[in-house]
Amino acid sequence: MTDPRPVIAAVRDGRGLDGPGAALIAQGLADGSVSDAQAGAFAMAVLTRGVGEAGRVALTRAMRDSGHVLDWDLSGPVVDKHSTGGIGDTVSLILAPLLATQGVFVPMISGRGLGHTGGTLDKLEAIPGYDCDQDEQAFRRITRQVGCAIVSASGDFAPADRRLYAIRDESGTVESIDLITASILSKKLAAGLQGLVLDVKAGSGAILKSVDAAERLARALVTTANGAGCPCSALITDMDQPLARSAGNAVEVAEAIRVLLGERGALRDLVVDLAAECLRLVGRPDDALGAALDSGAAAEVFGRMVAAQGGPTDLIQRPDHYLAPAPVILPVLSAPGVVSGIDVTALGHAVLALGGGRVRAGEAIDPRVGLTGLAKLGEEVGPDRPLAMVHAADDTAAQIAIAAVQAAYTTGTSGAAGPLVRQRILHA
Repeated sequence: MTDPRPVIAAVRDGRGLDGPGAALIAQGLADGSVSDAQAGAFAMAVLTRGVGEAGRVALTRAMRDSGHVLDWDLSGPVVDKHSTGGIGDTVSLILAPLLATQGVFVPMISGRGLGHTGGTLDKLEAIPGYDCDQDEQAFRRITRQVGCAIVSASGDFAPADRRLYAIRDESGTVESIDLITASILSKKLAAGLQGLVLDVKAGSGAILKSVDAAERLARALVTTANGAGCPCSALITDMDQPLARSAGNAVEVAEAIRVLLGERGALRDLVVDLAAECLRLVGRPDDALGAALDSGAAAEVFGRMVAAQGGPTDLIQRPDHYLAPAPVILPVLSAPGVVSGIDVTALGHAVLALGGGRVRAGEAIDPRVGLTGLAKLGEEVGPDRPLAMVHAADDTAAQIAIAAVQAAYTTGTSGAAGPLVRQRILHA
């Protein structure tokens, strides 16, 4: 069968999606033989009728196989993690080198930020010389020699997803759980993983605000990845407040380095929790994770990865030298009180307005700008304890960001944070 219309009609009529049908759609998306109109009709049929668990697995496999799939021959298992995005989430920068200290390999293919959430690649590119665009030979070499590499996706990986991703935006089908699942997993599974842990955010700064919505997506991702042959677990984690104390690019890299050198806090706690689950999936012990951070072993691996990808060889020793500060740094003051609520998405938009993110793909960003010292839920603030510090390119941008951050915080007489990990959906 080479005509996609019967496949589209089957999904539209609620008869589901089988392997051959998914392969025809995925290959047609990749090579152009499925038209934009047919791709939009397929996406709408999936949104309105769904394809079920078997259909999600079939579509994920077909989109993965529409391009190059890596195969590894290494001395340890290959694992990765994926986050649905949040504010102050620099987990990848810490998790990849931390896992490498435990004898597992992390070939991480990451993306850039769009909208209010930051991108891993944008953060790394705040490091002078860091080159995310490695070819496959270099990607393999760095992963083998260092234990981890964090790179951008090449056009060879899951080309069907790249086309369908754009069609979803144009056709109003972005929110389909089936299509979100296939999109995330087709790219991740093309990296040849033996284990995958998902960090699905819920809260005011997450794409999915409610725990129920996050659970639906997490369960779809876990069952689909396992069905496609990759052991997978998910943690539903809190995004009712920023994960770290910083939001931006260079400022988040600086905080990640401090955690790699042993700094405590929620960011470290979540990294260790996610790393432990990665190790559990591949049958490795997790009792040395804290020691690898406290001893500086994970920091040393991160430094080697940065150098291998074109960055400075002494970033860990001299982060302030390489992570240039913004010209204007001002406090965000408030009346005395206790932080009782945070509009985390608004904080992300404040960073975006400073120039630390992009509204449209391809826009330039300023790596220097952002927020630091972000107050957390339940903490006292006032004249001697700012809500945050704004890092801006000029005074006008700083004043706009100060007003935005003040509006994002609610203070009262009491407040408390919820659990960092709200739910676990574990691979048996």
